[in-house]
Amino acid sequence: MRRYRRPGIRRLLAETHLRPEHLIAPLFVDETIRRPAPLSALPGQDRLPLSALPSVAGELRDLGIGAVLLFGIPARKDAEASSASDPDGIIPRALHTIRDEVPDLTLITDVCACEYTDHGHCGILGQVKGRTELLNDASLDLMARIALSHADAGADIVAPSCMLDGVVLTLRDALDDGGHDDVLIMSYSSKFASHLYGPFREAAGSGCQEGDRSGYQLPVGNAREALMESALDAAEGADILMVKPAGYYLDLIPALRVHGLPVAAFQVSGEYAMIRAAAAQGWLPERETVLETLSCIRRAGADLVITYFARQAAGWLREEQ
Repeated sequence: MRRYRRPGIRRLLAETHLRPEHLIAPLFVDETIRRPAPLSALPGQDRLPLSALPSVAGELRDLGIGAVLLFGIPARKDAEASSASDPDGIIPRALHTIRDEVPDLTLITDVCACEYTDHGHCGILGQVKGRTELLNDASLDLMARIALSHADAGADIVAPSCMLDGVVLTLRDALDDGGHDDVLIMSYSSKFASHLYGPFREAAGSGCQEGDRSGYQLPVGNAREALMESALDAAEGADILMVKPAGYYLDLIPALRVHGLPVAAFQVSGEYAMIRAAAAQGWLPERETVLETLSCIRRAGADLVITYFARQAAGWLREEQ
């Protein structure tokens, strides 16, 4: 087997390829700031004002990165997430800002309410048998309005991260009826109730004021249930399926490919933060570890990898060419 391991032969026979176009960079866009604000929970990442988006998006485009995924931090929050579907809200304005300056970059938007509600949950809350719960069906109309506001502003792909039952079908009908049958839906189809989202929630200001999301996100040990969720979303019209988080859930990625749809995997904020922290201590080589983890996600079968390392990884990959 050592005959395969010589440098030139290794490259010739490589089974898995990682390129910048496989990567999607998450961006936090903050309506309340005028200059980039570093995120302590995500070292190397910033909340961005609208004015910074053209230069950041242009750099990512020039590196060959496939797309950006936009998360909005609004100036105003309320129980109904009313600013989330505002056509003049932070994400529509971000879409226009990037599109005007970097028209050839693929733009994906997060469709959820957690950044826009004062309670931090992913939809509208109400009382069910004396308990406060997320109201699934009442929240679907909100998601449709959010997705339409993003599509009207130029989103190429909308990505419902809310894990509501029936959200893909609701969005597909709303987009088609609204004249956006060319807009794709990237569903967070197998999204787990993971403890690895903490840095994101600090960055996006989306932590729950009470309770948690275990009522609508997947139990971490349930593989069959996760595959069923993705099968339902595929049947409802999803264009891209997703596993989130990526690194500890690699076993599910190849199983999703049976649907014939592209598969994305999200290397989440906790995975990013752990690698950065270990590298800062000198316990891991950052560059090599990052490229290894991303290659392993690709090896498992992910067509697309959403990662906070997108910019750095794309730069390193360019250097290796």
